Amino acid sequence: MSTFRRRGRIDRSRLSSRHTPSTERQWAEELGDGIDYEVEELDPHKPRLRSKGIYLLPNAFTTAALFCGFFAIVNAMNHQFEIAAIAIFASLVLDGMDGRVARMTNTQSAFGEQYDSLADMVSFGVAPALVAYEWALKDLGKWGWLAAFTYCAGAALRLARFNVNTSVVDKKFFQGLPSPAAGALMAGFIWLADDNKIPVRDTAIPWITFFIAVYAGLTMVSNARFYSGKALDVRYRVPFGVMVLMILTFVLISSNPPLTLFGLFVVYSISGYVIWAWERLGGKRFS
Repeated sequence: MSTFRRRGRIDRSRLSSRHTPSTERQWAEELGDGIDYEVEELDPHKPRLRSKGIYLLPNAFTTAALFCGFFAIVNAMNHQFEIAAIAIFASLVLDGMDGRVARMTNTQSAFGEQYDSLADMVSFGVAPALVAYEWALKDLGKWGWLAAFTYCAGAALRLARFNVNTSVVDKKFFQGLPSPAAGALMAGFIWLADDNKIPVRDTAIPWITFFIAVYAGLTMVSNARFYSGKALDVRYRVPFGVMVLMILTFVLISSNPPLTLFGLFVVYSISGYVIWAWERLGGKRFS
């Protein structure tokens, strides 16, 4: 179907000509400005020029998440590890909001997707690795920075694979542990240990941090499937039990935030392997 538009131009000499059709002169007189319009057919195959502006609202959330990741790094350098861990969790909340806000307001864009990935690399790749290294891994020498690099490289590979597989993977599941969950796993352990005044110089703490960093880094690049939560839509009704469960979750988090959050992300970080074992043993795909 053809598309048309009006093209205006000033041509007073033509309008004053006696050879101008009366209907055209009458139309121009009604307009009162001496401008006549022609109907020009647009080429349906010629794309219109799009605005080079960016959407403010979702990218503002992404910027705030990026700031929290950078703030965590700064506080780790100042040995404020509890504040650094909380900043990573704040970045997690903001990162979860920008995508949903973009979908709800129909402001998705290619720029926003790339900006979100770069912000995730800082907030959930570089920040948790550096915070963990400054907190405990540096006491292990080269093994410490190797563990931190394994985590950081796993986050980079995870984000790169996610960007190129967005159109082919199942929307209900992530392929590999999501980088925000991996960052929350690292930050949750640091927050829990720091909140309970566990001595970092204890030999067990650096090696536990080493194991968590390596486990999270390798799980991010694994093929294990983790539930994404994208099937949930806040615009539709949910059973009453879901509201009760949400209230209980808030109560548990408020009673002991470090322990509850760390426990939740430990369960989530192993859920992918539980799904994998279920599918292998049961011979039926989990959905």
